[in-house]
Amino acid sequence: MVPELLGPPLATPEETRAWGARLGRLLHAGDLVLLTGGLGAGKTTLTQGIAEGLRVRGPVTSPTFVIARIHPSLVDGPPLVHVDAYRLGGLAELDDLDLDTSLTDSVTVVEWGHGLVEDLTEDRVEVTLTGEEVRQATVAAWGERWDGAPLDGLGVP
Repeated sequence: MVPELLGPPLATPEETRAWGARLGRLLHAGDLVLLTGGLGAGKTTLTQGIAEGLRVRGPVTSPTFVIARIHPSLVDGPPLVHVDAYRLGGLAELDDLDLDTSLTDSVTVVEWGHGLVEDLTEDRVEVTLTGEEVRQATVAAWGERWDGAPLDGLGVP
């Protein structure tokens, strides 16, 4: 595991999206991002920023009821697969989504995925959002993909 990194305070949705865009510019096809945080913590807002950084087609909205949405690239980059695992009943329902078949070609962002999707790949990033008025992002990364990766730009300036 790459040492945890404390991100900047995120006081507004605009700051959350801007920070997500910085993260999105670091992502490549095959990357898995897990987003953890309570209801209303800003996971979808952060994903909107990631989508902006990846330059994919939007709008990016919560996939709570459809479970997963695919956003194609506008610039020959990887598509964004945006998943909300909140309503999934367990590993069998997750397996039905066949995320492992699109994982190598896409950037996959999974809200509420902690404890469900870690086994899809050894290389992953987990962003945990905490706080009420002002959000605090903590970033942890696992696997060779992230050894030496330039995550410094995501930390507190």
